[in-house]
Amino acid sequence: MALSDADVQKQIKHMMAFIEQEANEKAEEIDAKAEEEFNIEKGRLVQTQRLKIMEYYEKKEKQIEQQKKIQMSNLMNQARLKVLKARDDLINDLLTEAKQRLSKVAKDGTRYQVLLDGLVMQGLYQLLETKVVIRCRKQDLSLVKAAVQKCIPAYKSSTKKDIEVILDQDNFLSHEIAGGVEMFNFDGKIKVSNTLETRLDLIAQQMMPDIRAALFGTNANRKFLD
Repeated sequence: MALSDADVQKQIKHMMAFIEQEANEKAEEIDAKAEEEFNIEKGRLVQTQRLKIMEYYEKKEKQIEQQKKIQMSNLMNQARLKVLKARDDLINDLLTEAKQRLSKVAKDGTRYQVLLDGLVMQGLYQLLETKVVIRCRKQDLSLVKAAVQKCIPAYKSSTKKDIEVILDQDNFLSHEIAGGVEMFNFDGKIKVSNTLETRLDLIAQQMMPDIRAALFGTNANRKFLD
């Protein structure tokens, strides 16, 4: 039975509608797939960039933390050096004041004579020479002569050796020093400095740990005392 034109048109429309529906479904499927792939790629890119950003700021944070540690260490070192300098300045000021007070020692004639006797005798024992030259301040010449006269017999008795002591009256010690003597062997190659200033420096060096402890307390980190 032959189809009429109307039936043919109807079937054609039906087929076109089916094809169009199938095409729409396929397009929707492609869109959905594309959307899914887009979201996956977008998520991957976002995650990658997030990790990069986190890594960048983590690195920056570590750099900043390291810089802070370096700056803090530098500040602590600077503060420590300032404290040490302030302590040294204080000790130097104390020693300077002590040296200024030394001049009062020589003003007490009896006390100063006893001190000179000890300094001369100590110098003789340190040199242990048969001939010794002594230099002193010009104003101390008579006191040093008296000290030599006392010390020679005691030295000879103790060492069983003869000794000649010469007072250098051509080269006196500076009148600006507080007092004391300098003693030499005959050719001047060996020197014993027993001025009041050098004796103070020696005592200060020996007592420095005690001075620091008295002024600033005991340093728990100090392993050696100097």
